Amino acid sequence: MKVGIVDYGRGNIRSVENAFVAIGADTVLVTSPEQLLDITHLVLPGQGEFGDCAANLKNQGMFDAIQKWTAEDKPYLGICVGYQLIFDSSDESPDAEGLSILPGTVKRFPDVGLKIPHMGWNSISPINHGDALWENMPAEPFFYFVHSYYPEPSNDQHVAARCDYALPFAAAVRRGNLIATQFHPEKSQHNGLQLLKNFLAVTS
Repeated sequence: MKVGIVDYGRGNIRSVENAFVAIGADTVLVTSPEQLLDITHLVLPGQGEFGDCAANLKNQGMFDAIQKWTAEDKPYLGICVGYQLIFDSSDESPDAEGLSILPGTVKRFPDVGLKIPHMGWNSISPINHGDALWENMPAEPFFYFVHSYYPEPSNDQHVAARCDYALPFAAAVRRGNLIATQFHPEKSQHNGLQLLKNFLAVTS
């Protein structure tokens, strides 16, 4: 296995790379579609503005390449904005198009008196505890979040876990070998590293 981490000028690239190295994975930074020929797993991290991240992917030729990769159900892990980008659009950048890999939109948290962004540790509730994605974790594992927007998938069958902050939202999705999380596994200590191990195991 070789894990390709998309380096498009956005996201906590080195932390994600270090987390995979810590679990013994072979990694490479991907900056062009040609490199996809040499990898087995693709990871799209992300921090920053939805439209800016989408534009950077297009500039590198990675936008269409990611769509093709996921259409073939090859192993994909999206993190934070790398999760949000798999949907159609975002309130953060109304004029920007998402990858439209899964149907849905990204919404801003409502103002209900809670601090925005949602930042820090929070527990999630897996939908299917029997899914090997959650193997060797507590029933409601804690992960680290930093976000002001949350995805709202159109198809509930894609939701793999929920979290509650201002309202219940989809903390993770799964469709075949596509997995994406709003939380940051690379910042989530034991549970985060376990999730990366599980991602490699369930998609191999």
